[in-house]
Amino acid sequence: MSTIQPAGKLHRPASSAILKANPVVAVMRAHHAREYAPVIEALVRGGVRSIELTLSTQGVFEELPRLKERFGPDAEIGVGTITTVDQALQALDCGADYLVTPAMVTAVVSAAVERDIPVFPGGLTPTELLAGWNAGATAVKLFPASAVGIGYVDQLRGPFPEMRIVPSGGIGIDDAPAWIAAGALAVSLGGPLLRDAFSGGSLTELTARAEKLSRLISDAAETKASK
Repeated sequence: MSTIQPAGKLHRPASSAILKANPVVAVMRAHHAREYAPVIEALVRGGVRSIELTLSTQGVFEELPRLKERFGPDAEIGVGTITTVDQALQALDCGADYLVTPAMVTAVVSAAVERDIPVFPGGLTPTELLAGWNAGATAVKLFPASAVGIGYVDQLRGPFPEMRIVPSGGIGIDDAPAWIAAGALAVSLGGPLLRDAFSGGSLTELTARAEKLSRLISDAAETKASK
């Protein structure tokens, strides 16, 4: 018997049209959130429009409303590295489009579900991931994904075929499509995509990397859909 709660007995916020169109999340880490805007602009130009602002960066809650106003429907901006319900509620009050946690905090999932906001709680073991899924997560974040490898997604889909998974941590541009092909809902990238964008690196090159990643992911998604 499946341990996953049957559909219809649990509300689960849906993933956005933006993420469905290009299933890539760019994870932003900088000294201060004031540095985010030009980098987000470069990513959006390259087709990466789902942006995760991490709370390890200063000033996220102050800058989030400004970034939302600046980018409007061109990007969805969520808040990640959330570990407490208080942080989750503050992010939601500031207009976060979705929430991400680095570890399994089911109370954060419940706070997002109550407001019908997509939420992606992090976990590594089947027990952790199932707890988040059964709490109503939009998808569970497999973190750190590099610790288990691409085959882990396929192994999880055996006992949990309806579970949606977003791998994060140690994923590069060139291997990201393989995660999609393995059944991941989306992929989450930080350093391999951003590189030196917050330390004077070329934003034109960042846009080119985003375009390459978007193209590779699109090809992988089309191949998976045709099988």
